[in-house]
Amino acid sequence: MNWMKYRWLYFLISGLALTVSIYSIAIWRFKFSIDFTGGTRVEYRFSNETREMRFDSDFTQQKAEEYANSLPEKPEIIKFETVGPSLSAQILKKTYIALGIASLGILLWVAWQFKSLQFGISALLATLHDTIILLGTFAILGHFKGVEVDILVVTAVLTILSFSVHDTIVVFDRIRETTKKHGRGSMYEVANLAVSQTMVRSLNNSLTIVFMLLALFLLGGETTQWFVFGLLVGTISGTYSSPFIAVPLLVSWEQLKNKLKE
Repeated sequence: MNWMKYRWLYFLISGLALTVSIYSIAIWRFKFSIDFTGGTRVEYRFSNETREMRFDSDFTQQKAEEYANSLPEKPEIIKFETVGPSLSAQILKKTYIALGIASLGILLWVAWQFKSLQFGISALLATLHDTIILLGTFAILGHFKGVEVDILVVTAVLTILSFSVHDTIVVFDRIRETTKKHGRGSMYEVANLAVSQTMVRSLNNSLTIVFMLLALFLLGGETTQWFVFGLLVGTISGTYSSPFIAVPLLVSWEQLKNKLKE
């Protein structure tokens, strides 16, 4: 199948998704948890519901109990968590550093493995595509559903970076092997063949993960619900970006180079 014939369509779909994501991040931003803002989170169990409340970081366990006793229903405290402002700032700083190191590592590793900066940059752009879409999804969820970005969401982002680049490397490796076997032909033709040969394997692999994550999201507990949802969104985005963003970027780059040479 001539997959690369529809590159413009793949870029258009991704462009729309990225536009929505970047708009959501820029306008609505994120609803950060106390992991990043500092403060105290207390979860009270009432007779017919569980309610979570946020206070300043100087809100102690004793004050939480006094507050519970002052209410008519006398709720039970089932969760008490405090993060100071200095610790939250440190966590936020380490999050940015971790994302930066992961992105740089992906670029250098793929470029070294395939002996080409083109491969490294194409893989990095595909992973950034998945990261922005995942973060945009949480910006939308935070605005409309009050979903908070916490350490688990950051873990989901880093996990998806790994998953996305793994799928991309599989396709890139097939491009390299095909080029070695049949000689250096057109990148356009080689890319079409590589995507065709890896598509079924990639879909089968991703669908098993999607089904498992969907079951965890629907049946799992509240604590990990949005972490699992982040993995689900990232898995779908990563499955799409490997053959339809990373490879078309590689083909477009090669064609541009050839035109400039001519």
